[in-house]
Amino acid sequence: MKSIVSRAHRNARLCTALLMSVTLSLSACTSLSSVPSASSIAPVLSKERIAEIVASPDRSAADRGNDTRRQPDQFLALIGIRPGMVALDLSAGGGYTSELLARAVGPTGRVYGQSAPRGPVNPQRQPVEPEDGAAPIAAQPTVRLTSPQALAARAMNPQVANISPVVLTFEDPVPPEAASGGLDLVTLIFNYHDLGHMGVDRARMNKALFVALRPGGIYVIADHAGRAGTGISESGTLHRIEEAFLRQEVEFAGFKLADAGAFARNPSDPRDKNTPVPAQPKDGFVLKFVKP
Repeated sequence: MKSIVSRAHRNARLCTALLMSVTLSLSACTSLSSVPSASSIAPVLSKERIAEIVASPDRSAADRGNDTRRQPDQFLALIGIRPGMVALDLSAGGGYTSELLARAVGPTGRVYGQSAPRGPVNPQRQPVEPEDGAAPIAAQPTVRLTSPQALAARAMNPQVANISPVVLTFEDPVPPEAASGGLDLVTLIFNYHDLGHMGVDRARMNKALFVALRPGGIYVIADHAGRAGTGISESGTLHRIEEAFLRQEVEFAGFKLADAGAFARNPSDPRDKNTPVPAQPKDGFVLKFVKP
């Protein structure tokens, strides 16, 4: 009888030890998966540092000319941008936003400037336009820079050599090396509406971005405001999108609205034309989403 009891006690101790071992292993796995990225523990850039970035003497005259409308200091502050972040600038255009992000994340960070594949370039067309239709990037009259070319030209400046042009579809816009939890930040500036008349599968795009962002990752979208009830129906005519419609699409992918910027707002815009009458800035919204 004693031997039977002894064996039972030994078996119980073995089971307890095994259970503890499994628990510790699971705990270790959980700890590893929740290790924060280097950028998440870096301090958020101060207003003073952001002001220094915006005032960088090597920024182009064209970019400086766009600052009045774009309010880059408020944009970067809304993001809560940190050194070391890995960012994806969707529909990067001429690279105004990509360069600002590259300066802000610094040499330990990376900015991918995405553009969609396109056909052969017509050399007689005008220079590439930035993502919000601002002044074209300077180029030879008979040469049109593609978005990757414009971004590569910017990256020749050692201060923003951390810009990497990538040509990928909007449905699969993330470079392979960042496709699963490799991004801290995604921006899409004044071009979400265009995805409507371009026939982009926006649900697939937003889900791909959700997967690529780390927990706590940020997705910032700025666009021109459309009237209530118009959804994305006026994307190819008035180049606008209804804010509530956009928010619903992004939240459907799993994102949560964290903040909004008022610096692009113009309540006087009737929002019924592509170019407001009387002439004035378009009403715009800037939404900051996070991945829980």
